[in-house]
Amino acid sequence: MKKRVPLVITFVTGFIVIISFFIPHRPFGPLETDTLIWYSIILGFTLLIGVDSLVRLHVRQMRRRKAGWWYSIVFFAGFFYCLVIGIMSVIRTPNPFQPGTIFFYGYKTILIPLQSTMFALLAFFVASASYRAFRARTLEATLLLVAAVIVMIGRVPAGYKLWTRLPGIANWIFNVLQMGAMRGIMIGVALGAVAMSLRLILGIERTYLS
Repeated sequence: MKKRVPLVITFVTGFIVIISFFIPHRPFGPLETDTLIWYSIILGFTLLIGVDSLVRLHVRQMRRRKAGWWYSIVFFAGFFYCLVIGIMSVIRTPNPFQPGTIFFYGYKTILIPLQSTMFALLAFFVASASYRAFRARTLEATLLLVAAVIVMIGRVPAGYKLWTRLPGIANWIFNVLQMGAMRGIMIGVALGAVAMSLRLILGIERTYLS
């Protein structure tokens, strides 16, 4: 019974969304909007469950003094800081992201620099991965290396100075060759999403019940 009820809810909800998408008239049309509203409500509760799970995890790490447990202190400091200034900003102004609020000040002076630092560190990992991927060991790797070099040089002003047609070749590679491969990938992703959706609706895929 514990597994049948979620399966029935999943089937009915998925069926309603599919019907409302292909029949946008009453009474099916508004069902999609109502379902999305219920989805937002459920999402709010799942966020609360996720926050509770995260807090419990860091509390256990602090109690057991696991390796790197002091990172949990940093987590709680940032968590309560954002929670307090967020509540204060909502009470004072309807939009906490409005310039001049405490929340916006913390977002601009703390979160944005942290995100910039994280992406700056990721640049080194991307460069390392690119170096390993662009080794000309096979014909395919050689073609990838040549195309990447042309695109990178053609996207900077120095490429135009080297050869005036280089930016056009780079744009052709990026907008024609790359777009063809990207469309193939997107078609595969769409077919995979459809297949997984059908498996969920029909109850074949039940990993979310474990």
